[in-house]
Amino acid sequence: MPLKIDNLHIGMRVRHPRYGHGVVKALTEHTADIAFDDAPRTLDPASAELEGAEATATLRELEMPLASFVRQVAHEVVDALGIEKKDTIVEGLAARWQQGTLLLQPADSSLQPKDVPLETFFHKIVMIRNNLRVLEQKVNASDKLSEADKFDMQQYITRCYGSLTTFNILFKNKEDQFSTK
Repeated sequence: MPLKIDNLHIGMRVRHPRYGHGVVKALTEHTADIAFDDAPRTLDPASAELEGAEATATLRELEMPLASFVRQVAHEVVDALGIEKKDTIVEGLAARWQQGTLLLQPADSSLQPKDVPLETFFHKIVMIRNNLRVLEQKVNASDKLSEADKFDMQQYITRCYGSLTTFNILFKNKEDQFSTK
């Protein structure tokens, strides 16, 4: 059964009869940017005969990859049972921060502080880094932007990296850290 735009999500593996297997990289209201083995392509799923390339589960009109569904259910069960996996190592997070907590303390003492596991915070920082890298690649590969526009956008991306260097202390490996170069 061909997929509709509403059934796609970024990172989803799809199959096209002509282009083979690909991964959804970006979505708009009517099109999907998909990285196929031979080249990236922008397709309209309504007419492209796209099919899911991975197992899915449908529950009350919810469709998502089966692996994502199982992972989400497992996390929710672990959370609901209060089971915490001891000595969990988060790849890329420096050892001194493993199982640490970020405490957000409001200036107003009548408000409650917020504890955030450093693993969760680190994951968010890594996602920002990864999305900045993708944005940088898209800007550099764009044939619709002038060289001057690419340069201007690259400057904004570089400033974002610079703003995020504060979080470099969280990274285990120096090559994973933020850099303005």
